[in-house]
Amino acid sequence: MAKGPNYRRPLRRRVEGKTNYHKRLKLLKSRKLRCVIRVSSNNVVVQFVQTKMGGDAVLISAHSKELEKKYGWNANTGNIPAAYLTGYLAGLRAKSKKIEYAILDLGLGLYRNRMLAAFRGVLDAEIEIPHRDNFFPEGLEERITGVHIENYAKFLKDLDKEQYQEAFSGYLKKKKVNPLKLSDLVSKTKKTIESKI
Repeated sequence: MAKGPNYRRPLRRRVEGKTNYHKRLKLLKSRKLRCVIRVSSNNVVVQFVQTKMGGDAVLISAHSKELEKKYGWNANTGNIPAAYLTGYLAGLRAKSKKIEYAILDLGLGLYRNRMLAAFRGVLDAEIEIPHRDNFFPEGLEERITGVHIENYAKFLKDLDKEQYQEAFSGYLKKKKVNPLKLSDLVSKTKKTIESKI
């Protein structure tokens, strides 16, 4: 451990790898509305946050668990299609509250593809957020629709049915979702979100 008169202990959230304070300070100094995307292993949260002196005010929020409860999504809430739908839901809610512009706050993100899928959902809801054209990886559009999961399920089913049953047991037994038709579920849920907002 470092010692001496110039040693200063780092802030707790920096040590835990949760906050980059230099980046956060730049975002706060801009005084612009932030689109905050946070992803865990099972959930996605997209919020529109206004910085204020007493603390941040959350204006709009969408959580991937809402997809299950209100919009007919019965697959995993931590995958790329769910992240996209959560971002799309938050974007439509923001649009309905007359929010048209924000800046992106991804934090220290571990699950980059899911963050980018949620961001793509916000952009598809026609919220203007500055970004470069080459920001999104190749093949993200295919992953957003769930085609990559369908292809893998098809491959496994042809290769070994037992392995297919084991790999997709969460879909087949618990959630009663056919992984070979996940893209249909994505488009159906997207239409349900559009009709309810």
